[in-house]
Amino acid sequence: MKISIKDIAGQSQGELEVKFAMIENGKGTQAVHDVVTAYRAAQRSGTACTKNVGEVTGTNKKPWRQKGTGRARAGSFQSPLWVGGGVVFGPKPRDFSKTTTRKTRSLALRKALSERIKAGDVILLDDLKLATHKTKEFVKVVKALDLQGTVLFIADPDDQYLDLAARNVEKVTVTNSDTLNTYDVLRPDKLVFTRSAFEKVEARLTKE
Repeated sequence: MKISIKDIAGQSQGELEVKFAMIENGKGTQAVHDVVTAYRAAQRSGTACTKNVGEVTGTNKKPWRQKGTGRARAGSFQSPLWVGGGVVFGPKPRDFSKTTTRKTRSLALRKALSERIKAGDVILLDDLKLATHKTKEFVKVVKALDLQGTVLFIADPDDQYLDLAARNVEKVTVTNSDTLNTYDVLRPDKLVFTRSAFEKVEARLTKE
């Protein structure tokens, strides 16, 4: 399958043949689910914490005598039934992360990228070297490509101006070819790769 290449002015610069093995059938759907679930679980801080009866500050003194007051029996100020008492089965700090194998992650990324390419959601730029870090220069590129909705730009890690120029543009995020993952591929409406970044992602996928 081929992807058309454009320059930053939106003009066609030819086509690029996809080198990694595209997934044409239902294979990889479960891998995508597993990887995205693991990714989102890893984003949880897991720091929620409540105190149980033994951890609540207070005295061990019985609130009142057992009989003769007309009130219900009470043995502790730290009772879960009382305001300020302990919490029964409350959350404690925990690690929500899940493990996935390297082959599963690679299959999921291949599946996700294959579907986005077939849907026409992937745009290749011959180059995206900005002369300055000013936002207005980057906005010109976005307008020239007629990008609508949420957009993810994938460039080389050493691009010094792109992150600075794009960080104040609404609905636009930037990542690099080394850290691109399945969740990144699925989330935005459009994916914009530089040619060199796309070739690096291809190299990652063809190693398997």
